[in-house]
Amino acid sequence: MVFEMSEIKPGGTPQTPPDRRQRLAILISNIFSPFFISVALVFLVALRSTRDTIDALRWSLVALALSILPIFITILYLVRSERLESMFINVRRQRHRIYLLSGLCAAASCVILFLLEAPLPIVVSFLAALTTILVFGGINIWWKISVHTAFAASSITVLILLYGYIAAVALVLLPAIGWSRIELEHHSPLQVAAGAILAAGITVGVFSLFGMTGAITA
Repeated sequence: MVFEMSEIKPGGTPQTPPDRRQRLAILISNIFSPFFISVALVFLVALRSTRDTIDALRWSLVALALSILPIFITILYLVRSERLESMFINVRRQRHRIYLLSGLCAAASCVILFLLEAPLPIVVSFLAALTTILVFGGINIWWKISVHTAFAASSITVLILLYGYIAAVALVLLPAIGWSRIELEHHSPLQVAAGAILAAGITVGVFSLFGMTGAITA
């Protein structure tokens, strides 16, 4: 699915065709979008937290149905109806309602997954996501912080906490993701760096509260 490759804005305004650098930036932004990263992360967390692959798939589907799917469908509808500029919501003022929806979905997911007795790492991952959404939503009132780098950094942090330092190889993706957002002029270098650092810090803090840093302290 391509989220940014169109050369026509929702209002029908022609855009300058992207050059090679921009096409690469668009490709990176699409592949490592928060939606795709979230799907991969939920499965990997479930895989680490359950007895077998089938159980991991079951919990992944439940978690995704509670969180990512409603947000994706809502954003897709708003883009199709021209109420949002793009799937990545590059206009800061348009992000307020999505932060609110994301917070509600994350909060509901935490409660429902807890009541369903989901594996603790899955619940804590959603709690970390909820905390990040609340913080970023507050920041968004004044400043558009990068959600792309935030999702990537937070997800990599979760994998390091659960799988150990072997997962740190994924850190090589962060510079490319950050560059893509800057190249497309959706964020400044400071917004990109702040998104990654703040999200990673929040994730470590939440997991530490539950004593779930064993993979890197053992």
